[in-house]
Amino acid sequence: MTTLTVAGVLLGGALAGCGGASPAPPPPPSAPATASASPAAKKPPTMAPGPAGRTPVFSRRPAGGGGVGRGGAEKVVALTFDADMTADQGPRAKAGERFDNPELIALLRRLKVPSTVFMTGRWAEEYPAQAKGIGADGLFEVANHSYSHYAFTADCYGLPVVGKDAMARDVQRAFSAFRQAGVRNVVPYFRFPGGCYDDAALRALTPANVTAVQWDVVSGDAFATDAGAVAEQVLDGVRPGSLVVMHCTRSAAPVTGEAIGRIVPELRKRGYRFVKVSELMEGRPE
Repeated sequence: MTTLTVAGVLLGGALAGCGGASPAPPPPPSAPATASASPAAKKPPTMAPGPAGRTPVFSRRPAGGGGVGRGGAEKVVALTFDADMTADQGPRAKAGERFDNPELIALLRRLKVPSTVFMTGRWAEEYPAQAKGIGADGLFEVANHSYSHYAFTADCYGLPVVGKDAMARDVQRAFSAFRQAGVRNVVPYFRFPGGCYDDAALRALTPANVTAVQWDVVSGDAFATDAGAVAEQVLDGVRPGSLVVMHCTRSAAPVTGEAIGRIVPELRKRGYRFVKVSELMEGRPE
C-alpha cells in the first residue's frame, strides 16, 4: 500500500480547512463551560500554563501515564476529528460542497467509539443542527479549532494568517458560535489550524485559557482516495497513549469513514481502548 508522507498529510490537513482568525464580536468568558447540565459534571482536565504563562501544548499521553498493566503502558488511544471550514467557504457550501460528514459520525456511534471533534466556529454556523447533535451525545466532546481556520503563524501551507492581536478573539469567537448553536460537552481545548504554532502564538492565546492539543499520529486522510493506506498509516503509528488526527469533512476527506471501519476493529483486536482527549490528558503523569 502507498505510504503517505507526514509533510503531504499536514499539507492536506491544512488545505482541508485548518486556519485561524478574523475580527470578532466581544469575547465571551475565557474558559467555556462544560456541556453537562449537571452541577456535578466532572471538569475536563487541562495543563498548567508554560513558562511566562504560555498556552500549554498536549500531543499524547507520555509513556507510563495513566496506569500500567502487565504489557506495559495502558493501551488507550484518542481518535480526533477536525470539522474544518474556513470563513470564506460559504459560497462553496451554498453551491453544494459538503464540509460535514454525518455518515462518519453515525459510524462512530454504531461502533461506540468515544471521540473528540475539533470544530471551527464557521462549521458550527453552517451545520448548527449537526453541531448541536454531536455536542449532545455523551460519546463525543467538542473542542475548538478556531473560528475562521486561518493560520496562527506565517508560512502555514498557504493559509491566510491571523494577526497576533486577533488570535485570542478568534478562539473565543468559535466558543461563542458553539453556544449560539446550542453545543454542549464543550472542552477548553484548542487545535491550531494546520498544526502550525510558534512561541508568539502560544503567548497570544494565553487570555483564551485553553490547552493546545496536537497529535503524534498523522492519519493522512485529507484528500486521500485509498482508505487502506490511511488505515495502514494509523495502525503503524499508534502506540499506547497515542493521539490521532483525522478529519470530519466529506469533500476534503472522503475515505475517512471507510478507514475507520478498518482501524477500530483492528485496534480493539490489539487490545486498545478508545478514549476522548480529556481522558487521555487526565492520565498524564503529574
